[in-house]
Amino acid sequence: MQKGGFNFDLYQRNVELIEKNNYKVPKTTKTGTTIVGVVFSDGVVLGADTRATSGPIVADPNCEKIHKISDYIWCAGAGTAADTENTTGMISLQLELLSLSTGRSPRVRTALTLLKNFLFRYHGYISAALVLGGVDFTGPHLHMIHPHGSTSTLPYISMGSGSLAAMAVLETGYNSKMGEEDAKSLVHQAILSGILNDLGSGGNVDLCVIKHKSMEFFRNVDTTNSKRKFRKKLPYMFKSGSTKILEKEIEEKMRKMEIVNEKENAIEELEEL
Repeated sequence: MQKGGFNFDLYQRNVELIEKNNYKVPKTTKTGTTIVGVVFSDGVVLGADTRATSGPIVADPNCEKIHKISDYIWCAGAGTAADTENTTGMISLQLELLSLSTGRSPRVRTALTLLKNFLFRYHGYISAALVLGGVDFTGPHLHMIHPHGSTSTLPYISMGSGSLAAMAVLETGYNSKMGEEDAKSLVHQAILSGILNDLGSGGNVDLCVIKHKSMEFFRNVDTTNSKRKFRKKLPYMFKSGSTKILEKEIEEKMRKMEIVNEKENAIEELEEL
């Protein structure tokens, strides 16, 4: 009888592949981002941090991670910044052409289908984890799209390296009957939780509120980890001779350079005469 639980049958196979065929095991990529989406009674609230990292380096402390798909459909992206921007940009153009040809506003479901079909085509090699939110004539919608094309439809979503910290806040404070202000406050706290508990997330908090026939984008709602101005300390005053001089090589070289400069100046004066 087969028992439940974890299955490690493939472990030995992976070890043999590494030893015999010099197979390189792919490394897990970590996205340094916290993105959140919440559905409330009249619409959707999207939130994101603003830190863009390049390995251990903060490349941009205040970048935009919430991208426009259409007037009332927006998308928050985690992963490689270039992948998320180009992916959402291409889908935005396709929806614009569709809207012009049909004369109707695009549906959120249409944007979802275009995004997941595009990402599935590349089997996860495009590093774009997306939270898609919008409102159409059928009501508010919120979807989670993974880089390999799988999707989920949920009332609240968090993705990125700070998603666990953000999800703890969402699960605690979410209410299916919450209003706009409560939803904005919840998303704000969820993004802050990701920023303060994840090294890859940081910077400021951006919010996007989408309702029927209206959209508001709030840039830098909250600024975290800002530079503090400390009072300048008094300069240290040490008496001459407090530190022993071990070598005078630098002083001797400087003296030689001064002698050479003096000689050159003297020669120039003689030539002028």
